[in-house]
Amino acid sequence: MDSEFKCRDYHQDDFESVSKLWELTGVGNPLRGDDKTTINKTISMGGKFIILTDNKTSEIIGSSWITNDGRRLYLHHFAIHPKYQGLKLSHLLLKESFRFIKNVGLQVKLEVHKDNKVALNLYKNAGFKYLGDYHVYIIRNLNDIDLYL
Repeated sequence: MDSEFKCRDYHQDDFESVSKLWELTGVGNPLRGDDKTTINKTISMGGKFIILTDNKTSEIIGSSWITNDGRRLYLHHFAIHPKYQGLKLSHLLLKESFRFIKNVGLQVKLEVHKDNKVALNLYKNAGFKYLGDYHVYIIRNLNDIDLYL
């Protein structure tokens, strides 16, 4: 089955299809900085964006966005198109992601919703360890920082 699908690097003209994939799978949102500019910036900073395609249709059916903060890698927007879920394609995409991660030589971290049992099982089986009772917080609107300046 692997020969029916292939992993490749993201290209600028992939963004519209990737954005639709993220909308279908619920992993992306332009309000979170999920745009072309941010993708290109993170790639230029040592990250990678991997696309999974169906060889027959050339359709983008998966994404794995890896960012690099110089200390650690972060796995984001790991998604498989709903009509291709259950075919173990996540393993193919994760394997390609791990090749990059191993080559860079930094730890890798990810966030996954506590109710996403399929993703939790995938990541646990791939060797990710739960960090405990960490709470994750974010400031999306930088104007909110003005209260403290």
